[in-house]
Amino acid sequence: MKPITIDSPTPRNGKTGALSRLWRTPSLLAGSIMLAVLVLLAVLIPLISPYDPTKQDLSAFLQPPSAEHWLGTDQLGRDLFTRLIYAARTDLTIMVLAEIIPFCVGVFLGMIAGYYGKWLDTVISLITDTFIAFPFYLIVIIVAFASGAGQRGIYITFILVGWIVFARVTRGLTASFRRQEWVASARTLGLPGVRIMLRHILPNVLPQAIVVLMTDMVGLLVAIVTLGYLGIGITPPTPDWGTMIFDGQPFITTAWWLSAVPGFAVVYTGIALSLVGDGLADLWRKK
Repeated sequence: MKPITIDSPTPRNGKTGALSRLWRTPSLLAGSIMLAVLVLLAVLIPLISPYDPTKQDLSAFLQPPSAEHWLGTDQLGRDLFTRLIYAARTDLTIMVLAEIIPFCVGVFLGMIAGYYGKWLDTVISLITDTFIAFPFYLIVIIVAFASGAGQRGIYITFILVGWIVFARVTRGLTASFRRQEWVASARTLGLPGVRIMLRHILPNVLPQAIVVLMTDMVGLLVAIVTLGYLGIGITPPTPDWGTMIFDGQPFITTAWWLSAVPGFAVVYTGIALSLVGDGLADLWRKK
């Protein structure tokens, strides 16, 4: 496997080259625009909507979409568009924060296992295989019940098991790079293993790890929404897509948009993340 080289052009050429590659990668461009729109709405929603996402108005319950309420209102008279975007704030924030520690730990452990091998590789591989043997959602539900509903259970679960996928990917890449001549040359020069991993191997495994990260975020988002749907995720009245889907179920024949709109939001976000991941993979393959 040929290592990925990172050029250091001047700032002007670097920006031009990056924009040119972005335009030549339609999936990355489309996914980035979709994500940017969602993030921008989540940031600006207090300026866009005059409604409180948790304030009830029973005199305006189950209103259809209109100029006053763009997506209608729910069974408690709350503006659906406002709750939808505030739910995006909640779910996207949890999704990003819950990935930080597993990503860093997984990449670090994977590089150690792949570079040093021997008993370190055996121990780390044994741990990853043990966690993989258990169904993911079973672990999620058990931890959620043990720690109580809310964000804490989600964070604990993904700190426990979220690092595995990154460790497996970076372990294989690092083991492959360790046999390359450029790593052997660094060893010959007397460079310590930590420096070789950080300065020479990490820049080459990081692109693939980031692609995996985007895919893993889709699974994490689905898990967050599933927990909210089951009632062991984000606690009401905090807006959450999973809770909104569940709350709209009894009105599926009379006010179908209550469940359909947050469901569409989940699909939209998943497609955007997948497009970004595929686009990044295509972009790095073209280098």
